[in-house]
Amino acid sequence: MSRRPERILIPALLALLAGCSTDVALRDPTIPDPLVPQIPIAVGARYPEAFDHFIHQEQVIGKEKWQIDLGQSNKLLFNKLFASMFRDFKVVQGDGDPSSFGVDALIEPSIDAFEFSVPEQSQTDAFAVWIRYRIKIFDRQGTQIANWPISAYGKSQTSTFGGDEALRRAAVLAMRDAAALIIMQMDKTTGISSLAKANAQSDAGSDSVIKTTAVEELNDDAG
Repeated sequence: MSRRPERILIPALLALLAGCSTDVALRDPTIPDPLVPQIPIAVGARYPEAFDHFIHQEQVIGKEKWQIDLGQSNKLLFNKLFASMFRDFKVVQGDGDPSSFGVDALIEPSIDAFEFSVPEQSQTDAFAVWIRYRIKIFDRQGTQIANWPISAYGKSQTSTFGGDEALRRAAVLAMRDAAALIIMQMDKTTGISSLAKANAQSDAGSDSVIKTTAVEELNDDAG
């Protein structure tokens, strides 16, 4: 009996299994307009390339391969957030000296980690997303005054949204969670509002030192 059909079928089946993948793209986080009192300072944001177009790829053990493309959603989120939080805000480009940007503070957001779980892993009908952001803040001389890790979480039920849409929704909720934490805790944690006063004192010939509680810890959490 010829085994030729089997030789053809097995590689074809393996190729089909290897090709199983799901691509999820997120273009606009569509967060509500933050209604917060503005901090009276001028701020610039500089985004790393990986932050500006973030893609996460992961092979779920025993399951399919997932690719989650956040596109420019992170940049859109932070632009909207910072424009609401600060009196003056602009996006700056390049690796120039912060003193040349004409701002009181320079913020550099980044993503330390992105994780997600699918229903098969959690034995529930929900997708969950964890995003660990990091916010570094520099004064106008380029001295780093804060290094703040932020852990955000989002969860969405497949009974409410379909599989791909549930994961997309969970990612948006994680981003909104991060936005809420930044609004509530940024100034308290980083002391960014003090920079305008410090800069004014510096211009007047008085030295000022900014103190911040935003320090890296081994077991930090969202707070």
